[in-house]
Amino acid sequence: MVFLDRLAQRLLPLANAIGQQRHLQAIRNGLISILPLTIVGSFFTILLNLPIPGYSLMVAPYLVALDVPFRFTVGLMSIYATFTIGSFLGGTYKLDRNTSGFLAMVATLMMSVPINLQEGVDVAGNVVAGGRYLAIAPLGSQGLFGAILAAILSVEIYRFTKEKKLEIKMPEGVPPVVSESFSALLPTLFVILLFWVPRHFFNFNVNDVLTVLVSPLKVFLTGNNLLGGLVTQFMICLFWVLGIHGHAVLGPIIRPFWDQAIIENADLFQSGVSAYDLPNIFTEQFYQWYAQMGGTGATLALVFLFLFSKSTYLKQLGRLSILPGIFNINEPMIFGTPIVMNPLLAIPFILVPMANTTLVYIVTALGWMPKMMVKPPFSIPAPLGALITSNWNWVAAVMVVVCFFVSLAIYYPFFKVFEKMQVEQERQAAKEGMEETAVIS
Repeated sequence: MVFLDRLAQRLLPLANAIGQQRHLQAIRNGLISILPLTIVGSFFTILLNLPIPGYSLMVAPYLVALDVPFRFTVGLMSIYATFTIGSFLGGTYKLDRNTSGFLAMVATLMMSVPINLQEGVDVAGNVVAGGRYLAIAPLGSQGLFGAILAAILSVEIYRFTKEKKLEIKMPEGVPPVVSESFSALLPTLFVILLFWVPRHFFNFNVNDVLTVLVSPLKVFLTGNNLLGGLVTQFMICLFWVLGIHGHAVLGPIIRPFWDQAIIENADLFQSGVSAYDLPNIFTEQFYQWYAQMGGTGATLALVFLFLFSKSTYLKQLGRLSILPGIFNINEPMIFGTPIVMNPLLAIPFILVPMANTTLVYIVTALGWMPKMMVKPPFSIPAPLGALITSNWNWVAAVMVVVCFFVSLAIYYPFFKVFEKMQVEQERQAAKEGMEETAVIS
């Protein structure tokens, strides 16, 4: 316990610094805000790949139309993300949130190079007139880090012009909406010039540069690197043990890589790549339904043990936690047991997700089960969630069950020691209560 207290004291300032940093907060909140688009868009990938005999032939004439919702939600995530990130960041500076979002959006679009067509044919076989068209691919997952940079720089330019009074002021009495629009003219000009000139006159592609810079970290965290997956799980669980929301601290750093990884998988799968040949094993969904079933620490197994505990308190807590745990919500367990600052249960809480990660990684790397390519809500129960995200592969559901029993096996000896301590405390409390009653009577 002393060791955990000291570790918490060391890490708490770092966690607070990361959690309160306005740019990281804006990235986290902005990406979370577009979850409805990415989740609903992902379901159209499922709709195209239902495991029903003859289904693929039935929907074949409608493939182009069915692909549209995916392309204009998940496929344009950089546009949506840059607006929401810019809006949240502008809000922290007390700037107009709409203007902040639009500046971020125009900066992202300025980094896109239109395609000139004299005449062509669209995916539906219709002849299209000549003109300038924007390619969707650069505005999807591959442009996410450029969109994040665009949002941050655009809002900082907007803030700078406000602080230095570099704005066109309208007379008093002009409606605030009109006044704010004119106030944003100069920052809009500065943002356009900053992103337009390098891209279109010097062919400087920010996205390509950022891709090179972050690719080692991306490969380490979300590719096929087992060490990266284990480090991710260790850090998230460790923060939780110390009473710090692990996902809130690490989410702003890891979530852009997670989102890019699952959408890259989804995009390739949508284009016809086999689910077994997708590039990224370690997506957020991998952790949700294999490593962390029931919530961080894979506590669903511990809930199950509590249900059959000799301790009255643990049994009651198990009954209260089973339903939330099935839907991957485990705050009742983390704070009710508690696991926070509990040196005994902290060990399996950290070890179980790492063991599950290693096991499923090996099975996936051997090619016995596909990688994940869909982003459903985290609250879907583990076996169903694994089925949906793995193109309805039965091995995925079996692995969830295997991971559950592995979790049980690891938690069990620690649970028995903890249960014994809890039962003794309850007996002692009951004995003291009986003695007090005897004295009073």
